[in-house]
Amino acid sequence: MLTPPASSGQPLYIKVHEDDNVAIVVNDLGLKAGTRFADGLTLTEHVPQGHKVALCAIPAGGAIVRYGEIIGYAERDIAQGSWIDESLVTLPTAPPLESLPLATRVPAPLPPLEGYTFDGYLNEDGSAGTKNLLGITTSVHCVAGVVDHVVKLIERDLLPRYPNVDGVVALNHLYGCGVAINAPAAVIPIRTIHNIALNPNFGGEILVVGLGCEKLQPERLLTGTPDVQPLSLDAASVVRLQDEQHVGFGAMVDDILQTADRHLQRLNRRRRQPCPVSSLVVGMQCGGSDAFSGVTANPAVGFASDLLVRCGATVMFSEVTEVRDAIHLLTPRAADEQVGRRLLEEMAWYDNYLEQGQTDRSANPSPGNKKGGLANVVEKALGSIAKSGRSAIAEVLSPGQRPTRRGLIFAATPASDFVCGTQQLASGITLQVFTTGRGTPYGLTAVPVIKMATRTALAERWHDLIDINAGTIATGEATIEQVGWELFELILDVASGRKQTWSDRWGIHNALAVFNPAPVT
Repeated sequence: MLTPPASSGQPLYIKVHEDDNVAIVVNDLGLKAGTRFADGLTLTEHVPQGHKVALCAIPAGGAIVRYGEIIGYAERDIAQGSWIDESLVTLPTAPPLESLPLATRVPAPLPPLEGYTFDGYLNEDGSAGTKNLLGITTSVHCVAGVVDHVVKLIERDLLPRYPNVDGVVALNHLYGCGVAINAPAAVIPIRTIHNIALNPNFGGEILVVGLGCEKLQPERLLTGTPDVQPLSLDAASVVRLQDEQHVGFGAMVDDILQTADRHLQRLNRRRRQPCPVSSLVVGMQCGGSDAFSGVTANPAVGFASDLLVRCGATVMFSEVTEVRDAIHLLTPRAADEQVGRRLLEEMAWYDNYLEQGQTDRSANPSPGNKKGGLANVVEKALGSIAKSGRSAIAEVLSPGQRPTRRGLIFAATPASDFVCGTQQLASGITLQVFTTGRGTPYGLTAVPVIKMATRTALAERWHDLIDINAGTIATGEATIEQVGWELFELILDVASGRKQTWSDRWGIHNALAVFNPAPVT
């Protein structure tokens, strides 16, 4: 890994593993043909920042190795010092699931990390929120316009009376009717919508708005699926717009406002108090990734993940298609064989899901990922799993499930930023860390989202959107450990309300995108 101090002005590249025959160019704007590195490697052509350069000659059909793993095979002879763009890399076969080792290299527990707390909102069930929010969930999208209208009125007329409440969140979604409600895969969206309402940041004060004629009746939404904790709400917390007492739009609005006011009164009595870090549930996600993701931001996130696990917290990583091609590195880390088998089950389920849609894993990465130097989903996956750190995988969740254990959790979700965020929210995260190399203004209303840049150029250009910069790792100005500790401390500050993320400061938040693999009728 050649990373002289940035002030040296030297051409830099990063080689991750001693077996790698490629490296990525660090310098902003890339490097031109004829550039000579300190070890004598000379570029034969311009190589953009983040893109791969051949460290030695690679024959046609030869393995291209990064992270010590084969990320593809050369389409043709590649000369030493050449730019290896995506067109030169043939996608290898995915690791077979049936022969993978399970729980064969279970990491020993890291030493406990004691003495850290955060100021959160303690709930009756022992969980703790990082925000104090009123959540308004819906049983069908038909009512979304009414709920959005009411949210504006609550923000204008009610919230000023309740200074200890951080806000109100409309939990709108596209599910609820015109769907095969009893299809086997319908368990995923129903469980997701139900479990979002259980998120600790809502403190149990959930208001449900339904229409009345939808397939997902409020009673079913409250009950959820067989594997969830039922929502315990009194009848007065459920408003149906088609009920006969609602004579006109104004009556509907007044009913929701009166119900919301009762919940706000209770929420306003809540105060932040010291909570153990073991009460935190932190989601780790990457989006708009580039070739630096796997060597700067994601490893720093992985280090912070280990710190959180050492404190007894729950840490989730997700995105099945960005794990699938590195699954052989994860199954040995499963806490036991049962956890390993659950990893394989979720990989197989998604393989089948893609096959039914007549597509495969080659649909990932995105054009932006490729522009940032990622040749294919194998290279992307090897960098993505760095977010998981070094801890044993304690549990595996199907989409929208809530964990039953603390520690490092794999929560199966699609790789889409919006869908992954929604599904992690259902799985109970109270804060999310989001790494990006290309840049995205992504945010969630219900939980704070810390955005980490993989490159200094992005962090400087988006200085009022990026919360923390991991690009200093690439230039040798900081270590993975130093940035990991910086992130850990920022997580505690944001969770405590001492610092605000840029997405929350600007009010930039994405709509919920519930994963629905079931038929729409």
